[in-house]
Amino acid sequence: MFSRLKRLRSLRFASGWSTALESRFGGLLLYFGAFMAVSALTRLALLVKAGGSVSWDASLVVSWILGVVFDLAAAGWWSLPLLMLLTVLPRSFFAYRLGRIAASISAVVVVGLLLFTAVSEWTFWDEFGVRFNFIAVDYLVYTTEVIANIRESYPMGWIFTGIGIGALLGLWSVWRLGWMERWLSHADMGWPRRYAWGGAMLAIIIAGGLLPSQDGLPPFANNYNRELAKNGPWSLFAAFRNNELNFDQFYVTLSDQEAAARVMARLAEPGAERIPSPNPLDPLRLIRREGPELRPNVIQITVESLSARFLTRYGNDEHITPHLDALADQSLVFDRFYATGTRTVRGMEALTLSLPPTPGRSLVKRPNNEGLFSLGSVFQSKGYDTAFIYGGYGYFDNMNYFFGNNGYRVVDRTLVPDEEITFANAWGACDEDLLDWSLREADAASAVQKPFFHFVMTTSNHRPYTFPDGRIDLPSKEAGRAGGVKYTDYAMHRFLEQASTRPWFKDTIFVILADHCASSAGKTALPVANYHVPLLIFAPGGQVAPGVVSRLTSQVDFAPTLLGLLNWSYPSRFFGRDVMLPDEPVNDRAFIGTYQKVGLLEKDRLAVLSPVRRTDLYRVGEEGEEKLDAATDRELMRDATAFYQTASRLYQQGAFKAYAP
Repeated sequence: MFSRLKRLRSLRFASGWSTALESRFGGLLLYFGAFMAVSALTRLALLVKAGGSVSWDASLVVSWILGVVFDLAAAGWWSLPLLMLLTVLPRSFFAYRLGRIAASISAVVVVGLLLFTAVSEWTFWDEFGVRFNFIAVDYLVYTTEVIANIRESYPMGWIFTGIGIGALLGLWSVWRLGWMERWLSHADMGWPRRYAWGGAMLAIIIAGGLLPSQDGLPPFANNYNRELAKNGPWSLFAAFRNNELNFDQFYVTLSDQEAAARVMARLAEPGAERIPSPNPLDPLRLIRREGPELRPNVIQITVESLSARFLTRYGNDEHITPHLDALADQSLVFDRFYATGTRTVRGMEALTLSLPPTPGRSLVKRPNNEGLFSLGSVFQSKGYDTAFIYGGYGYFDNMNYFFGNNGYRVVDRTLVPDEEITFANAWGACDEDLLDWSLREADAASAVQKPFFHFVMTTSNHRPYTFPDGRIDLPSKEAGRAGGVKYTDYAMHRFLEQASTRPWFKDTIFVILADHCASSAGKTALPVANYHVPLLIFAPGGQVAPGVVSRLTSQVDFAPTLLGLLNWSYPSRFFGRDVMLPDEPVNDRAFIGTYQKVGLLEKDRLAVLSPVRRTDLYRVGEEGEEKLDAATDRELMRDATAFYQTASRLYQQGAFKAYAP
């Protein structure tokens, strides 16, 4: 009796499933079935993999239920292309042989992609013990290194063969069970019904996609149980959106008390006084300077990819920066100045916020990055006109939003008349045009007798390295990077010549520096030499005397050093230091990093923090980096942890905000 009832129910289920397949959108049902099956098997495989670490209690049941919900939502979002095709394809498309062949090939590709994702999740979990996160996004960025690593680590030939066989077996199974035939034989549907059903399904999928983020999952006593509740593709999408690696989860940590104490000890300097704050991690302090403040204009020209090695001063023999080489003799030059990262937004973050490069993407691209304590907010508090001036479209990399909400007004290509653009490529107007706009903005501020601080970002020294003909003795594009560098050098010389005719010229300090180097690849994770960038401060009015600074410094020190040269008193949350102060060079350090690995350089030692709570120590010399036993300099490791942990947590807490007494 029981077996007969069970068989009857099975037949009813099979009948219901078959009936559901008999429509134009039956293919969508097959896709959902494949997605949910692969997702369930993936979660089961990960559970077996972590069997000795998970908590075998009720939370695992909750984890599985939540996982199914996220699997359904993810299946919906990833099915959108198929939904669109089934809606718009002609009524009788699948009645023809070509349509059925296309459906079969598409099924193999889809199942293959699902299986490839499952294998990727397995290998990712094997290394990190979590579902996809920003590290996986990082892997998509650094494809050369990642692909090489995968090829060396896994038998990719066999893996791809297995995926191919699995996809073909999947197609054979649905044909063998008759499911494919039932769908294709009933896929004829007129356009009114197709669009009505397609619109209704689209609404359901969008509603499912509005589920709370997986980051908002309830707390689990065991993080493995929490991770199993997630869906991998959904997590990958969320990582793109959130742009962050959780420091506490992936890096070594200290107690908040020790981290705060170490940071404040390293930030101590003459004339600095701690301002009480309810947050023990807050580095808020009052910087006091004796004597009158200087109030010159400041134009900061941040040059795309200007490695120090392009200047003759640092060993270049191509003479592609003749004007910068000459200007260096009239400027305050910082010979050991380092970029904090490998992308423009990292340089912007450090130069504007004076924060170490916290793991994940730059704060320029993260959510909740408004109203931060910035160099622009300090200048605004002193009554300055502050502007971000960019030759391209500033929506790229979220630049306009970041600067527009952190103490700057924005001037980019969208706000400039076409007649003011004489030459442009994909990245934006040429540097000559950009610097002409800067002259116009400076003239406007001067006309109303308002001091100004303008952050100017160039683009010409970027692939494809194109620029107006006849400016330099190298051909546009064909000369490559050398042509881009030399043209930018020419454009800045032209700008300074034109600025010298303005009444505000001698009341202005010109800063020339780089966002990052032209190349960051090396034999080690953080090749220090490939972070070395120039910094020149030129003051034609004599506000800053020419000279050479040989102390170790990085982009996070730019803001406090500039404000120190102006002799300003101000409340500060900056993590950088004024390197012009007469304190001991023993406090000198530089922050450098990638998306995953972050480092603290002191003297000839580099401490590197990596995911999975890994720490590495290197000796830095002219020949590169030599790996050492991390235990030989525990203090440097703890200081590095303190800086990055504190900076990460302050941002997460929303505590790194513009000061409001």
